[in-house]
Amino acid sequence: MPYIPKSEKNKVNDKNLIATAGQLNYALNQLVNSYIEQNNFNYQTANDIIGAMECAKMELYRRLIAPYEDAKILQNGDVKPYVSE
Repeated sequence: MPYIPKSEKNKVNDKNLIATAGQLNYALNQLVNSYIEQNNFNYQTANDIIGAMECAKMELYRRLIAPYEDAKILQNGDVKPYVSE
């Protein structure tokens, strides 16, 4: 859990301003907490949360990060053991 100052929590809660990793972590935890409040906490709810977060992570990597890394390989060259000679 991100232990950010109350002033930062207010920026996230009131203005939806997310400028730091701590604020992002806080916002994600608040969203998860809302899901728990609406669905009660049990194994199924925990499984739903973990599954959704894992799939969101994988989609973010697939759509944004992998293409970025591919472009950087072309720009700067590959690294061992992946470099083809």
